[in-house]
Amino acid sequence: MLNKLPRGLIFGLLAVMATGCGIAQRSPGPEARAAADQLAAQTGSVALPARSEFALFAKVFDQVRAFYVDPVDDAALLKAAANGMRTSYPEPGKVPDAELVDAAINGMLSSLDSYSAYLGEEAYSALQEQTRGQFGGIGLQVGLENELLKVISPIDGTPAAEAGMLSGDLITHADGFALRGLTLNDAVLRLRGEVGSQVKLTVQRGGSATFDVAITRAVIQIHPVRWTLENNIGYVRISTFNARASGEFAAAVRDIRAQAGGALTGFVIDLRNNPGGLFEQAVFISDVLLEQGQIVSTRGRAFQQSHAALPGDITGGLPIAVLINGGSASAAEILAGALRDNHRAVLVGEKSYGKGSVQTIIPFPNQDGLRLTTARYYTPSGRTVEGGIEPDITVANDNNSAVDLQRDRAAAELKRVARR
Repeated sequence: MLNKLPRGLIFGLLAVMATGCGIAQRSPGPEARAAADQLAAQTGSVALPARSEFALFAKVFDQVRAFYVDPVDDAALLKAAANGMRTSYPEPGKVPDAELVDAAINGMLSSLDSYSAYLGEEAYSALQEQTRGQFGGIGLQVGLENELLKVISPIDGTPAAEAGMLSGDLITHADGFALRGLTLNDAVLRLRGEVGSQVKLTVQRGGSATFDVAITRAVIQIHPVRWTLENNIGYVRISTFNARASGEFAAAVRDIRAQAGGALTGFVIDLRNNPGGLFEQAVFISDVLLEQGQIVSTRGRAFQQSHAALPGDITGGLPIAVLINGGSASAAEILAGALRDNHRAVLVGEKSYGKGSVQTIIPFPNQDGLRLTTARYYTPSGRTVEGGIEPDITVANDNNSAVDLQRDRAAAELKRVARR
């Protein structure tokens, strides 16, 4: 069955949250060079050829024009760039070119969506570390909501999880520095720092008064899959879809089947508070659980792809229940949607987060990278997950109880199916 893996990798390093490179950088066309000249002229400076920093703007502008998921208007992009520059620096003639261009690029990309961003060398390196499964930080997956940093999910076993951070928390300040209005990338960098150092987050939860949480930074080593065998049910927890997820998942299923010795009722796959990760990892895990059928399709201006399963199910066709909640996002929703729409699993829990866009990382020669929304993905039924996936069986968990109601309900459903 594991011979399926190479096929899962042919999709390139396309990501749903953030990763890899699926698109090569283009040389700027005449429209991009003209836009950079116009932007430079607004600073009272010389023309583009003598200004390498504005040449960088031309490169980013060109990638957006060519590959952004929706058609873009050149004049609107340029206006957003100029607004970003002048909002940050009301007197641009007194500011170094590099800072002006950073502000212009941020203004342009933030006008597109909250996920597209230009990644400087430090941020690009941090992203690569995270997708490999080890990085320094506190262990939060976050997004932007109303200009505030919102926790999608704390990562299992990290300082943030141990400090009690929850999905849905809003982070207003880091060490007293207001995060409102920052780009997602800049806000995340405020949470990073030397391993062993402490960051104090100001948190708002459920509309209540803010409170502070002190978290000590650590090297985050993510083991994406954990498993147990209980009462003849294999329980597999996937906390994130990093580069090791598919291999660890296949090993977990193999070990559970060997330990059960043929007396196995089925599998519960726990995707709760899984914020997503690498696109191809979700596709591969879906593939090894399906005998046939479509897994997911991606649609954008630059490309459209449809990914289908090859024959072979590593569970041997045993019934599956999948746990989801409001922290299940992106690649987790791809897996949940593929299994549900192919009638391979029942979904138990609460509505998922609802992130249906695909980001591609475009590397730049200066060791920076551009994270750009290039497509949207659709489940086999043709539905987008924007707004979230509703479970087949809705069960709300009581966070103050030691009993996991969702997990118990999933186990009961597997036993019911096994009795048929």
